[in-house]
Amino acid sequence: MNRQSLQRMLHRPKLHKRLIDGDSGWCLRANRWGEGGRSRSYFALVSRLGDGVFWYALMATLIVIDGLDGLAASAHLAATGVIALALYKRLKRWTRRPRPFASDQRIHAWVAPLDEFSFPSGHTLHAVAFSLVAMAHYPLLAWLLVPFTASVAASRVVLGLHYPSDVLAATAIGTALAGLSLWLVPGVTLFG
Repeated sequence: MNRQSLQRMLHRPKLHKRLIDGDSGWCLRANRWGEGGRSRSYFALVSRLGDGVFWYALMATLIVIDGLDGLAASAHLAATGVIALALYKRLKRWTRRPRPFASDQRIHAWVAPLDEFSFPSGHTLHAVAFSLVAMAHYPLLAWLLVPFTASVAASRVVLGLHYPSDVLAATAIGTALAGLSLWLVPGVTLFG
């Protein structure tokens, strides 16, 4: 399916309206969680850490604690991250989906967005891909990475920056990217 046929399909008035209304409704409900000070502070912090700070700190920690093996894992994470960055930027330019707060005045952006477009969530895509690759190298990190990644994904909707469909799509893309990355690196597997 090419871009034009996909756009025609999604721009059918009834289908398009149902998809947008459903996505907006879930986004609005989640966005209300940001009205509370503690909730907003938590999700803003998680979102900020998901900008890269958490992942850079994780890579540095792996190198310090595990030497050359940590360096190999960190290089794997970095390579996956570069590909994820290029992929999500290309997808955002292609889809040009406005952010929820730009499309619905009832939805508030509780923090400033890093760019203009919504689809897919780059934070979620990176968090999922990084977590899966890191857990393949260090399975014991699951206790930290799974809740952090879930919080990053939720933060994007709560903060009014992404629709739930942006986060779900980013989860699928991040999973596929991690799977490809793990397939390409011999001796590293998530289920082994």
